Amino acid sequence: ITKCKIYTDRYVMDSIEYELRILDINIADIERKLLLLGAKKNDDYFFKRYVFETIPPKKGRWIRLRTDSDDTTLTVKQISSNKVDGTYEKEIKISNFDVCLDMLKMMGFKPKSYQESKRSEYLYKGVQISIDVWPNIPPFLELEAVNENTILACLEKLGYTKKDTTALNPEKIYLEYGIDIKKI
Repeated sequence: ITKCKIYTDRYVMDSIEYELRILDINIADIERKLLLLGAKKNDDYFFKRYVFETIPPKKGRWIRLRTDSDDTTLTVKQISSNKVDGTYEKEIKISNFDVCLDMLKMMGFKPKSYQESKRSEYLYKGVQISIDVWPNIPPFLELEAVNENTILACLEKLGYTKKDTTALNPEKIYLEYGIDIKKI
Protein backbone atom coordinates (compact mmCIF):
# COMPACT_ATOMS: atom_id res chain seq x y z
CA ILE A 1 0.00 0.00 0.00
CA THR A 2 1.49 3.31 -1.08
CA LYS A 3 0.67 5.31 2.02
CA CYS A 4 2.14 2.88 4.48
CA LYS A 5 4.81 0.59 3.10
CA ILE A 6 4.92 -1.10 6.51
CA TYR A 7 1.75 -2.96 5.43
CA THR A 8 2.91 -4.22 2.02
CA ASP A 9 1.68 -7.76 2.73
CA ARG A 10 -1.93 -6.55 2.79
CA TYR A 11 -4.10 -5.37 -0.07
CA VAL A 12 -6.60 -3.63 2.17
CA MET A 13 -5.80 -1.42 5.12
CA ASP A 14 -8.59 -0.81 7.61
CA SER A 15 -7.25 0.96 10.64
CA ILE A 16 -6.68 3.99 12.75
CA GLU A 17 -3.75 6.03 11.50
CA TYR A 18 -1.22 7.09 14.11
CA GLU A 19 0.58 10.04 12.61
CA LEU A 20 2.06 13.38 13.57
CA ARG A 21 3.58 16.15 11.48
CA ILE A 22 6.26 18.76 12.03
CA LEU A 23 5.69 21.87 9.94
CA ASP A 24 8.20 24.13 8.20
CA ILE A 25 11.21 21.82 8.25
CA ASN A 26 14.66 22.19 6.74
CA ILE A 27 14.90 19.21 4.39
CA ALA A 28 18.72 18.99 4.43
CA ASP A 29 18.80 19.00 8.26
CA ILE A 30 16.13 16.29 8.51
CA GLU A 31 17.81 14.09 5.90
CA ARG A 32 21.15 14.43 7.72
CA LYS A 33 19.54 13.43 11.04
CA LEU A 34 17.81 10.47 9.42
CA LEU A 35 21.03 9.20 7.87
CA LEU A 36 22.92 9.61 11.16
CA LEU A 37 20.22 7.55 12.91
CA GLY A 38 20.55 4.83 10.32
CA ALA A 39 17.11 5.32 8.77
CA LYS A 40 16.66 3.48 5.49
CA LYS A 41 15.51 5.55 2.54
CA ASN A 42 12.58 3.78 0.95
CA ASP A 43 11.98 5.92 -2.14
CA ASP A 44 10.98 9.27 -3.61
CA TYR A 45 7.44 9.70 -4.88
CA PHE A 46 5.49 12.15 -6.99
CA PHE A 47 1.85 11.83 -5.96
CA LYS A 48 -1.20 12.78 -7.99
CA ARG A 49 -4.51 12.61 -6.17
CA TYR A 50 -8.17 13.41 -6.61
CA VAL A 51 -10.32 14.08 -3.57
CA PHE A 52 -14.08 13.49 -3.55
CA GLU A 53 -16.92 14.09 -1.10
CA THR A 54 -18.63 10.95 0.16
CA ILE A 55 -22.30 10.37 -0.59
CA PRO A 56 -23.92 11.71 1.47
CA PRO A 57 -21.30 14.33 2.32
CA LYS A 58 -20.09 14.18 5.92
CA LYS A 59 -17.83 16.70 7.60
CA GLY A 60 -14.32 15.30 8.07
CA ARG A 61 -14.83 12.37 5.68
CA TRP A 62 -13.62 12.11 2.09
CA ILE A 63 -12.50 9.74 -0.65
CA ARG A 64 -8.98 9.93 -2.07
CA LEU A 65 -7.73 8.37 -5.29
CA ARG A 66 -3.92 8.58 -5.30
CA THR A 67 -1.09 7.31 -7.46
CA ASP A 68 2.68 7.56 -7.63
CA SER A 69 2.61 5.85 -11.07
CA ASP A 70 3.66 2.52 -9.50
CA ASP A 71 1.04 2.12 -6.77
CA THR A 72 -2.52 3.41 -6.80
CA THR A 73 -4.91 3.40 -3.87
CA LEU A 74 -8.51 4.32 -3.22
CA THR A 75 -9.03 5.45 0.36
CA VAL A 76 -11.89 6.64 2.53
CA LYS A 77 -10.64 8.83 5.37
CA GLN A 78 -12.58 9.93 8.43
CA ILE A 79 -11.20 12.56 10.80
CA SER A 80 -12.64 12.30 14.30
CA SER A 81 -10.15 14.68 15.96
CA ASN A 82 -6.88 16.52 15.43
CA LYS A 83 -5.04 14.05 17.67
CA VAL A 84 -2.34 11.54 16.78
CA ASP A 85 -4.97 8.79 16.45
CA GLY A 86 -7.78 10.97 15.10
CA THR A 87 -7.86 9.55 11.56
CA TYR A 88 -9.49 6.31 10.48
CA GLU A 89 -8.90 5.03 6.98
CA LYS A 90 -10.02 2.18 4.80
CA GLU A 91 -7.77 1.71 1.77
CA ILE A 92 -7.55 -0.68 -1.16
CA LYS A 93 -5.02 -1.06 -3.98
CA ILE A 94 -6.29 -0.19 -7.44
CA SER A 95 -4.68 -1.44 -10.65
CA ASN A 96 -5.46 1.58 -12.86
CA PHE A 97 -5.71 5.22 -11.72
CA ASP A 98 -7.48 6.53 -14.84
CA VAL A 99 -10.03 3.71 -15.01
CA CYS A 100 -10.85 4.13 -11.32
CA LEU A 101 -11.25 7.90 -11.81
CA ASP A 102 -13.64 7.29 -14.73
CA MET A 103 -15.63 4.76 -12.68
CA LEU A 104 -15.96 7.17 -9.74
CA LYS A 105 -17.21 9.88 -12.11
CA MET A 106 -19.67 7.42 -13.72
CA MET A 107 -21.03 6.66 -10.23
CA GLY A 108 -21.73 10.37 -9.70
CA PHE A 109 -18.66 11.38 -7.71
CA LYS A 110 -17.28 14.77 -8.73
CA PRO A 111 -13.70 15.63 -7.75
CA LYS A 112 -13.61 18.48 -5.26
CA SER A 113 -9.88 18.90 -5.82
CA TYR A 114 -6.84 17.65 -7.66
CA GLN A 115 -3.54 17.73 -5.77
CA GLU A 116 0.11 16.96 -6.42
CA SER A 117 2.96 16.56 -3.95
CA LYS A 118 6.44 15.12 -3.62
CA ARG A 119 7.52 12.76 -0.86
CA SER A 120 10.82 11.27 0.28
CA GLU A 121 10.12 8.29 2.48
CA TYR A 122 12.35 6.72 5.13
CA LEU A 123 11.88 3.83 7.55
CA TYR A 124 13.30 3.83 11.06
CA LYS A 125 12.44 1.31 13.81
CA GLY A 126 8.86 0.78 12.63
CA VAL A 127 8.19 4.41 11.76
CA GLN A 128 7.44 5.59 8.25
CA ILE A 129 9.03 9.04 8.06
CA SER A 130 8.02 11.18 5.11
CA ILE A 131 9.38 14.52 3.96
CA ASP A 132 6.42 16.07 2.13
CA VAL A 133 6.65 18.96 -0.29
CA TRP A 134 3.36 20.54 -1.36
CA PRO A 135 2.98 23.68 -3.53
CA ASN A 136 2.95 27.11 -1.86
CA ILE A 137 3.71 25.97 1.72
CA PRO A 138 6.94 25.03 3.53
CA PRO A 139 7.87 21.33 3.55
CA PHE A 140 6.76 19.22 6.49
CA LEU A 141 7.69 15.95 8.11
CA GLU A 142 5.15 13.18 8.68
CA LEU A 143 5.74 10.28 11.07
CA GLU A 144 3.41 7.28 10.96
CA ALA A 145 3.55 4.07 12.98
CA VAL A 146 1.36 1.44 14.61
CA ASN A 147 1.05 3.44 17.85
CA GLU A 148 1.78 6.82 19.39
CA ASN A 149 4.67 5.68 21.61
CA THR A 150 6.67 4.46 18.61
CA ILE A 151 6.24 7.86 16.96
CA LEU A 152 7.21 9.73 20.14
CA ALA A 153 10.39 7.66 20.54
CA CYS A 154 11.37 8.50 16.96
CA LEU A 155 10.58 12.18 17.51
CA GLU A 156 12.95 12.22 20.47
CA LYS A 157 15.73 10.66 18.37
CA LEU A 158 15.19 13.42 15.79
CA GLY A 159 15.43 16.11 18.50
CA TYR A 160 11.73 16.98 18.74
CA THR A 161 8.96 16.62 21.30
CA LYS A 162 5.22 16.18 20.88
CA LYS A 163 4.87 19.95 21.43
CA ASP A 164 6.66 20.47 18.10
CA THR A 165 4.03 18.46 16.23
CA THR A 166 0.55 18.72 14.80
CA ALA A 167 -1.95 16.12 13.64
CA LEU A 168 -3.56 18.48 11.12
CA ASN A 169 -4.23 17.06 7.67
CA PRO A 170 -2.82 18.86 4.58
CA GLU A 171 -6.04 20.82 4.00
CA LYS A 172 -5.82 22.27 7.52
CA ILE A 173 -2.06 22.79 7.20
CA TYR A 174 -2.75 24.98 4.18
CA LEU A 175 -5.23 26.97 6.29
CA GLU A 176 -2.42 27.52 8.85
CA TYR A 177 -0.61 29.40 6.05
CA GLY A 178 -3.74 31.33 5.04
CA ILE A 179 -4.54 29.23 1.95
CA ASP A 180 -7.96 27.65 1.48
CA ILE A 181 -7.27 24.82 -0.99
CA LYS A 182 -11.02 24.29 -1.40
CA LYS A 183 -11.02 27.58 -3.34
CA ILE A 184 -7.99 26.83 -5.52
